[in-house]
Amino acid sequence: MSQTTPAGIGRGLTFVMAIAAGLAVANIYYNQPMLGIIMADFSQSNVAGLIPTATQLGYAIGLFLLVPLGDLFDRRKLIVGQFLLLAVVLLIEGAAPNAVILFAVSLLVGAGATVAQQILPFAATLSRPESRGKTIGTVMAGLLCGILLSRTLAGFISTHLGWREMFWISAPVAIMAAILMAVMLPRDKPKTAIGYGEALLSVLQLCRDQAALRRATLTQAALFGSFSAFWTILALHLQSPAYGLGADIAGMFGVLGAVGVLAAPLSGRLADRYGPTRVVVVGVVVSIAAWLVFVGWGALPGLALGVLVFDFGLNFAMISNQHLIFGLVPEARNRINTVYMTGMFLGGSFGSAGANFSWNHGGWPMVCGFGLTLCALALIPSLRQMARYKTA
Repeated sequence: MSQTTPAGIGRGLTFVMAIAAGLAVANIYYNQPMLGIIMADFSQSNVAGLIPTATQLGYAIGLFLLVPLGDLFDRRKLIVGQFLLLAVVLLIEGAAPNAVILFAVSLLVGAGATVAQQILPFAATLSRPESRGKTIGTVMAGLLCGILLSRTLAGFISTHLGWREMFWISAPVAIMAAILMAVMLPRDKPKTAIGYGEALLSVLQLCRDQAALRRATLTQAALFGSFSAFWTILALHLQSPAYGLGADIAGMFGVLGAVGVLAAPLSGRLADRYGPTRVVVVGVVVSIAAWLVFVGWGALPGLALGVLVFDFGLNFAMISNQHLIFGLVPEARNRINTVYMTGMFLGGSFGSAGANFSWNHGGWPMVCGFGLTLCALALIPSLRQMARYKTA
């Protein structure tokens, strides 16, 4: 199909899409600061301890199966419908009678929350090429605020009301987001005439053919795995005898992390100006520095500083990688995003599971070693690419 230059996206609509993306993705992170409370409610069930892993695994599955639909159908209708389905699943999650059902429903919540990844490529499509990095950075800032502030909200509500109430509150929020998107989003035309099965196959073909996409995905999978390892264990770490703090305090660390969201628009502008690969390397190096802070300064101020540094590093790398991949194949942005985000959240799921294993077998020092190793692995693809630039 012929491609036309987009007319551009206004600040108001960009802001609304950022809010909606944040409200959507928040649903997969509510369980992290509440994990200790959920495990206590289900008698320290081993299955309950894997709830964060289930949610992120569901998100990865939804990315692969649902996000490619954005290249085939009207994104506006998909976004509204997915928010409504998410609301239904959240009500069921709040009523889960045992840990096994909660695990299963958490998979569905993760899949439903991928509506955030319908919003992001839609914003990239509506923006002009010369300002795409800025637009992506703004929407990602909203998404990242949702990730970080969700922990603060969930920690407070679960401490004072209960963990089930958090999911029951989030259901009407999803309905309100559906209404907001129905009113504000423009109509969208499919960018390709291929069928669903062909679209799924083309996802694998894009991964095979686009080396830059593979590098970005591998980098972000390792980095996000490291990020998820920290946040999965933080609440349990703070509840240990060394601190004796509750879920509400663990959630408050999300407020500190939200400061790092300031890096999202900045990294988009830097990627527009200097190229994304250099900014990715900076982001990974900053993330490594955060783990060194966690290792070397175990007091609460050290944890707080590490959270600030980590979020700046993650955001720099993530936005720069997205700037790169959304410029590869314009007519396949949803499928490009599918590859990138599926890999990223598979990495996040691995990070959560690995952190749980590390915590049970070696405590906080083993968790730090695991997270630091993942960050180091994230640095390899970009460094190899920069070496190719120098020798070319």
